[in-house]
Amino acid sequence: MSSWYETKPWLVSYDERTRVAAPVAATTMVAAFRRTADRSPDVTAISYFDAHLTYREVDELSNGVAQYLLAQGFTAGDRLAIMLQNIPQFVLALLGAWKAGGIVVPVNPMYRERELEHVLSDAGVRAFAGSQSGWNRLAGVVAESEVRIALTTSELDFQTRDDPRVFAKVRRQATEGAVDLLEVARATSVPPPDPGLLPGDVALISYTSGTSGRPKGATNTHGNVATNAAVMSSFGGLGAGAVLFGLAPLFHITGLVGEIASAIDTGGKLVLAYRFEPGVVLDAFLEHKPTYTVGPSTAYMALMAHPDVSTEHFASFTMLYSGGAALPLAVVTTFRERFGHYIHNGYGLTETTAGCVVVPGTREAPIDPASGTISIGLPMPDTIVRILGEDGREQPPGEAGEIAVEGPMVVPGYWNQPEATAAALPGGRLLTGDIGFMDPDGWVYVVDRKKDMINASGFKVWPREVEDVLYTHPAVREAAVVGVPDDYRGETVKAYVSARPGSTADPLELVAYCKERLAAYKYPRDVVVLDELPKTVSGKILRRELRDRK
Repeated sequence: MSSWYETKPWLVSYDERTRVAAPVAATTMVAAFRRTADRSPDVTAISYFDAHLTYREVDELSNGVAQYLLAQGFTAGDRLAIMLQNIPQFVLALLGAWKAGGIVVPVNPMYRERELEHVLSDAGVRAFAGSQSGWNRLAGVVAESEVRIALTTSELDFQTRDDPRVFAKVRRQATEGAVDLLEVARATSVPPPDPGLLPGDVALISYTSGTSGRPKGATNTHGNVATNAAVMSSFGGLGAGAVLFGLAPLFHITGLVGEIASAIDTGGKLVLAYRFEPGVVLDAFLEHKPTYTVGPSTAYMALMAHPDVSTEHFASFTMLYSGGAALPLAVVTTFRERFGHYIHNGYGLTETTAGCVVVPGTREAPIDPASGTISIGLPMPDTIVRILGEDGREQPPGEAGEIAVEGPMVVPGYWNQPEATAAALPGGRLLTGDIGFMDPDGWVYVVDRKKDMINASGFKVWPREVEDVLYTHPAVREAAVVGVPDDYRGETVKAYVSARPGSTADPLELVAYCKERLAAYKYPRDVVVLDELPKTVSGKILRRELRDRK
């Protein structure tokens, strides 16, 4: 007998365009790129400041990368680590590795020696592609690993503007023991032999953020990536002529799937601007007139806070999505009031190859009347989301429990970690560690991370509920709530905030503001004002760093 969740009650909320997205035939990203490059060879694939590369040029340059890797002994299934920001060479290295039959390991360029050492060792990385400065900073770590092929590049390549707002500290550097990536890419345009990849083959080993224990490598398959790219394109209304702006980092699963893979799926143009700098991003919006972007809510907050921002900067957009970090209702409301655009919510994890629950582009997320929480969306096509109680049983609509996901975007497991795979993905069902509930129409709401729950005198306090209240205060730009030890309550609530430009956030006023709007055990007893809250590069606010502050 089917459970309530298996009846997919969310399907009644799909519009016609969303229904067309299901089911999506799985393919490989090499096949997806080949289809687009053959169909639209002279269409611009990448714009980077004043540089423009067509699909034909990207195809030929990535052929050169693939041919070099193969000539150096890189074989099917070998791993190439890419440690680059949002620059065209990231895409060339990615496609080059896939064309050679390899697996890509995206690496955060901010990693230090210990973090990089873990990834290189755990994934058994054989080839490395990074910036010149990154190589010179970390060459010693790479030399002690299994890496035998090293490619480096400069962020200054392709473009000629050298905007000091992002390139002030970038210098061309010699890199001993490494080969120039663009030299290799330009050496030949001859296609490599067909690697014979299948949808079930691993395309990426994407490392989790390591919020509990050391980061684990999620094995995103070609089918995972291609399917999610196609569905996200459909949800976002992307089609021929779409211009996607790379707001999320390409090394993060949101940027890699929602930006690179979705651009490949639609034959759209991907606009890159190296690193996130609000003024540079806003200038790029005016110049390139993007129609679509996806990025963390904190990026939208930073753009809203820029002194020169105006409605003109967002005039070209037809769709805005938020992913990678929680989206407060106050941000959605304020953004629409100021710029006339609704930010669509989305939810996913590394293990779901980016989104698995998303607000369709033609819909707006409902708001839970009891908590004031905005929904994260509807489960994607061919996906079943369940809410499970502590005993593992399905919860009825409206009852909170752990969010569990089954679908074509869920990874088969973690790289070389069978025990972790068995614990997090029993029978292929991903236990997310997030607490949420589903309403009778299938809209999903996230309460918080299971491990972030605060126990104050035996009462459960979910940080996000308190944060949502803080975000409604006119002086608050960012907010994060954590539990801290308390002799009387066991734990008590503490909040960290940053202020909006031109505003002053008074801690006592904020405590009183929350006290008026929350139960006595929920409101923060202490509020600390910081210039900026610590974040991951993908934009998530790091509660764990705040929790460890003295």
